[in-house]
Order: sequence, then C-alpha cells, then structure tokens
Amino acid sequence: MDSFGLDIWSDNNFHITGNLLSVNYKSTPSLLNIVNKIRSNGTKGPMLLRFPHLIKKQIQNLYLNFDKAIQENNYKGSFNAVFPLKVNQYPQVVKAIIEQGGNHNYGLEAGSKAELVLAMSQTDSKMPITVNGFKDKEMIMLGFIAAQSGHCITLTIEGLNELNTILEVIKETSLSVPNIGIRVRLHSAGSGSWSKSAGMDAKFGLTSTEIIEAIKLLKNNDAIKYFTMIHFHIGSQMTDIAPLKKALREAGNIYAELKNMGADNLQSINIGGGLAVEYSQSSATKTHNYSVEEFASSVVFLLGEIMNVKCVQHPDIFTESGRYIVASHAVLITPVLELFSQDYQEKLLKLKNINPPLIEELIDLNKLLTSKNAIEYMHDALDHIESLLTLFDLGYIDLQDRSNAEILVHNIVKKAILLSELHTVTELQELQSRIQERYLINASIFQSLPDFWGINQHFPIVPLSNLDKIPSRASSLWDITCDSDGEIGFDAKNPLFLHDVDLKNEEYFLGFFNVGAYQETLGMNHNLFTHPNEYTINIDENSYQIKNSIESKSLLNILNSIGYDEVLINNKLKKKLSTSNFITKKEKNDTLAKLEIFLKQNGYLRTTN
Repeated sequence: MDSFGLDIWSDNNFHITGNLLSVNYKSTPSLLNIVNKIRSNGTKGPMLLRFPHLIKKQIQNLYLNFDKAIQENNYKGSFNAVFPLKVNQYPQVVKAIIEQGGNHNYGLEAGSKAELVLAMSQTDSKMPITVNGFKDKEMIMLGFIAAQSGHCITLTIEGLNELNTILEVIKETSLSVPNIGIRVRLHSAGSGSWSKSAGMDAKFGLTSTEIIEAIKLLKNNDAIKYFTMIHFHIGSQMTDIAPLKKALREAGNIYAELKNMGADNLQSINIGGGLAVEYSQSSATKTHNYSVEEFASSVVFLLGEIMNVKCVQHPDIFTESGRYIVASHAVLITPVLELFSQDYQEKLLKLKNINPPLIEELIDLNKLLTSKNAIEYMHDALDHIESLLTLFDLGYIDLQDRSNAEILVHNIVKKAILLSELHTVTELQELQSRIQERYLINASIFQSLPDFWGINQHFPIVPLSNLDKIPSRASSLWDITCDSDGEIGFDAKNPLFLHDVDLKNEEYFLGFFNVGAYQETLGMNHNLFTHPNEYTINIDENSYQIKNSIESKSLLNILNSIGYDEVLINNKLKKKLSTSNFITKKEKNDTLAKLEIFLKQNGYLRTTN
C-alpha cells in the first residue's frame, strides 16, 4: 500500500509529489507545508483543514452528470438538488455550499426547527428548501413564514397528522402556503449500513393506504393544488445501484398513479440521498459498485421510461446527497506524539556477562539475519520469546532478561520483514500484526471520527511525509482520551502500514480524509475534548491563503459550554493559589501567570508536537 490507496478513494484530489502529499489543484501545495505554516504561530494539537474547491467540484460533477443524462435521454424535466444540513451544519461548510452552488440554485434541506431557521437565513428565493422529519405545529408554521418570505419551500409530510396540522394552519392564517410533499414508504429496501431507511418497516413515510387518504384530505380541503412533490429515501452510502433502480420503478409508478388521480400540480420526485463516497484504501474492500455518472443515468432513464409508458409528463428530479458533496472537502491532521515500540530500540539492550541460553541464541539470530534466512530466523525468535516468557513466569529469568528478550525479538521480526520484501504475503501480515507499532495521535477519535467508534466506519489515513519510503510498520493508532475504545486497531483485511520514524529528529503527521460528512456534528466531547482548530484553505495558481481561522474552545470555554460558571471556576482557582504558601512573591506571580495561560488554551496536548 505504498500509495495508500490514493487511486481508489482520492478521486484525484490529492497526489504524492516526491516524499510529500499534495493537494492536486492549481499551485498544488503540500499538506505538510500548509500545516507548518499554521503551526509557525505556536498552534498545537490537531487541526481540520477545509478545501472549498472540493465542494465546488462535487456540486459541479453532480449537476454535469444529471444534465448530461437529461440531454442524452431526451428527458423533459429539470434537475435540482438540496444539501441536507444534518450532514454538516458548520458555518464555513454552509457558506461554501451556498457560494459554490449559487449558479445552480443549489438549496438546503432541513430536518429540525433550528435547521429550518438556518436554511431560511442562508438561501435566497431561487434556492429550494425541503423540510423532512417529524414536525409539530410550530415547525409547520415556520414553513408558512418561509413561504410568506418568498422562499421556495416544500414541507414533506411524514404522516397524516402532519397533513391535518398543515390544513389547520391554512385555515387559521392568511400566510402564503408552502408546497406540500409526501414521503412514500416503499416496499423496496436499500443497501449498505443504512438500508433500514427504506422498506415497509422504515421509520418514515406513508403507506399506499395513507397516501390515498392524504389525497382525499387534500382534495376535500381544496389544498391539492399545493401538493407538488413525492419523496423517498433508501439509505445513505448506497453500496449497490440495483436497489435504487428497483425503488425508482416503484416510486415512479406511484407518481404516475397520483397524477392520474388528479394531483395536477404534482411535478417533482425527490429521490433522497445515498450517493456513496469511497472510504476504502484497498480495491478488495471497495464500498460501492457504481459511479455518479451511472447513478444519474439510471435515475433519468428509468423515470423517463416509466412516465412515457404511463403517458405522464416527466417530473423534475430532486436529490439530497449530502455526503457526496462535503465528505472530501475536510481533512483532519494529527501530530504523532509517540511510537511505543521505541522502547525496543537495540541501544536499550543491557546484556549480562552471562545470559540465559535462549537469549544467547536470540543474539546470534539478530546478528546473522539475512534475506535468505529471514523467515526461518523470525519463526525461531517467536518460538524463543514464548519459551522465555514462560521461564519468567516460573521465576527462572529476571526482568532484565525479559526486557532483553523482548527487544531482541522485536528487532529480529522487524528486520526480517524488511529483508523479506514480501509485504503482501498473508503470513507476513499476520506476523506484522503481532509486532504492531502503536502511534499515539494528538486527537480524540470520539470527537473527530465518531463514525469509526460508533459503526466502525473506515477513513483513509495517509502520512503527510516520508512517501518516498516503504511503510513497513503494521500500525494501530491510539488517541489521547482516557478510554480504551479510543483506538484504531490494525485490521488485516484493511491494513494500515506506516513509517518507522524517529520522533526525536522529525515530526510525523497523519491525515484522515473524507471526514467532512457527519463527523463534526456527531462528534462528542468525551473527556471534554472539543472540535479542533479549523482553517479554510483557498488555493490559487501561485500560492494559497489560510482563511477563517477558528480556534478550539479554551479549557474554561469547554466547562462553560456544559453548564459551569467559567468566571467562578477561574476565581476559585486563583484564590486557592493566592492563599497558598509560596517561597517567594515572584514564584507566586509566575504560577498565577502560568495558570492564566493554561486556562486560555485548548485541551489537546502541548508536548513537543
């Protein structure tokens, strides 16, 4: 995995230049250069880099592929898209989406009252707003206020009670009425981790019987004219295109039937989200089997075919694929603080004048190791360490002997792997996993990569430097939280190999990619670690600019955010120090000054990295 799977997951967004990982755009700056420039002002800890040009790229790709499919299939409807705010509501993300999608009138989707207010404040009248999820009367009234303000808004009902509430509000006010959508509950199920979003047991949507009842209610209340959209969703991160095709046929026929039942103003099908992003770094574990081009072509062709057969006008198509739009734009950068196997360096050997026989054999194996005998000697060393550990348990060797044995075996296995040059052999990978290097990263997995902790979602991991060298260390990553679950363990099916570096002589940074979807809004303040520093990187033909620097919360801000009085805490700490016995007044003042500095810093570690 010398290229770390860039050709699989990167979509040509990043490439290796010499020994560095670079952004493949205009002046192509290296990520390490960007990181060092940010850190030159004393910034420590992890950082999140945003690349708005990648949001623009994804929006353009989505529209270009659907426009191409519409033209090729002589489709008469239009293509429209909205970004689901639940995927990432952070200000710089929404700002980039609105700016980069403005030419396409790319809109927003809201699933809560707060998201609806955000959508209303960020869009203009040409950008559509769709509202999904369960709603009370207050949320529905917000939809009416949005319509009165000139927004093109569609309230998608999730049940007949919501429709009855909409009809109540129509009677009670003279406000403009928003468009009404109906989420249909399909028999067709999706694919992947979120396939339960579809099917008859899905959380959302109206059954066929409820849809018929909804049409009656709309007609009886002279509100059928507001019914403009049907909506379905078969799950996020669809792994397979086949379930989508089945769902399109079902939804397309429902749409045609509703048109024939007198829903004259029905004009749109919202196919939900689900367009997949590739996270795997190995071709053997790729997560989906289709391209965005095939996705667009399948949607347009199938809907056109159904409408032609049913003699129904082609509907406008809406999508809500948020992961596809923003996942790639954000990169988490973490410094490596420590490599735990550095305790096994040969210089730490303290051999005795007379060593146990098995240790003498290990010394010989270490000295005589060559490419020809590497595998044999490695097996011998692994046998010896098991015997020596048994001898230690029985009291026949001491702690120094055990330490020497561990150092020798570790180095024998490490040298044997390098000498064999057979990095893809299954046996060697299994052996490597036995001497994994543990890389301590200055980050919280719970805060910055919650989907790894929660659903074992893999994210591409690439070092920013040393890329002209073969990564030889089977690697596990430990975060700095006080929790044993804060680990990305070595996975033989999707192995991560990193470099053997001396952190005393060089810094080593890891990049975690495709983290722009869900991770920020799902991140939890476990151990009170909060969102890392973030920076927007604007790249032009000659250089790049670091914009929108947002600092991580300080220690006092963190405590304040969960309900503590930061002023009271600050005063208590200072009072305790002020009344403590110090040898000198200078020592007292210096300590108070240090406390003041510490309280204003974030919670990540500030060691040599």
